[in-house]
Amino acid sequence: MKKAMIYGAGISGKSVKKLLEEMKWETVFIDDGIGILSTDVVAYLEDIDLFIKSPGIPYNDLIKKVEKKGIKVVNEIEVAYNYMKKNSKTKIIAITGTNGKTTTTSKISGLLNAAGIKSIAAGNIGVPYSEVVMEKDKYEYIVLELSSYQLENLYEFKADIAMIINLAPDHLNRYKDKYEYYDTKFNIGMNQSCEDNFIVNIDDVEIMKRLNRISGKLLKISLEETSDVYALKNKLYFKDNQITDTDNFSLKGRHNLQNILFIVGVSKLIGIDNKIITKFLKNTVSLEHRMEEFYIYKNKNIKFINDSKGTNLESTIKAIEAFEKPILICGGCDKNLELEPLIKTIKENVREIYLIGELSLKIEKELSIVKYPKENIHNLKTLEKVMSVLGTKLKNIDYEEETTILFSPASSSFDQFKNYEERGKIFKKLVLEIFK
Repeated sequence: MKKAMIYGAGISGKSVKKLLEEMKWETVFIDDGIGILSTDVVAYLEDIDLFIKSPGIPYNDLIKKVEKKGIKVVNEIEVAYNYMKKNSKTKIIAITGTNGKTTTTSKISGLLNAAGIKSIAAGNIGVPYSEVVMEKDKYEYIVLELSSYQLENLYEFKADIAMIINLAPDHLNRYKDKYEYYDTKFNIGMNQSCEDNFIVNIDDVEIMKRLNRISGKLLKISLEETSDVYALKNKLYFKDNQITDTDNFSLKGRHNLQNILFIVGVSKLIGIDNKIITKFLKNTVSLEHRMEEFYIYKNKNIKFINDSKGTNLESTIKAIEAFEKPILICGGCDKNLELEPLIKTIKENVREIYLIGELSLKIEKELSIVKYPKENIHNLKTLEKVMSVLGTKLKNIDYEEETTILFSPASSSFDQFKNYEERGKIFKKLVLEIFK
């Protein structure tokens, strides 16, 4: 019996364990809570055939020791793909990017299902790929959101349709520089042939620099110029044929229009009718925690936006620019990113800022350097303290024009929360307790 060692007992690790057991493999966990201690692993490596690294674990000394032993290091995505291609005819649509991948993934799956094509959104979006493939031919398409972490340690994985939404610096606490992060994203198109499709955002400079890394057939999207899929004067086009008007789309903002171009590109490659596409884009709703307008405090003319999914600088910059002088709640883990673009946007567009998390001191310091008004910076460390102070303050203020309280952290949540979902739910709970 073959034996696999799984490093990390989170959702990904537990799911791939079930899949390996389905494949009649023996498995053992490395986890300081329920498995072998990470400090004792080397003694157990002699009879290991495969080593599976969970995506949240960096490329550390233990991984290097495993590779030195000649043991292949893969991830859950690779294991699931190899199982799927032997047991199923299901096709893969794979999505990555710095921002927009969750919206794009969920809406592609939603549109396919609306067209009567059985599909499921999986991967980084919450449902493990290795769990879905055990259902064999239940789905015609698996729509996979893949983070850069999940795109590491791949070998045979191949998507029928792949795409990178956009690229901006992120996760520099994991990668040596932004270029290594960008290059990792391009693993999304590995092993493709001219029979496969790669949807490319020609407006993104960093993507265009790496076109030589794409081997699939290109389908180009743009918000700036005519291409294969583009928007012009409130009309959306595919191959110069009008699909629909853009005025009535339920997903608002330029960033969502970019996501929609990818959604439409996939739907036309598959052959979905324009009427189904139009109906879906008019009626689909925003995702929870992503630019979610969830409460209006009518007595004070205040609107609350939950953008807890704003886990990097670029997403928060776009969120800020979507509103007129919002009050911003911001902060989280320090990813070692250059904060200058965010600081500039805050100085020019934010009325007041309330800071939380380990990044708060760095943001406060850089705002002071650019002479952002000191009286408008409130470094309160925790979300609970911020909401308490805002609750007291806003009850004594009447705004003539609608004012937005924007919760967009610009970083990941792990310094204070389990994940961005928990962070967003706590924010919404505090708002309703304090203001309702």
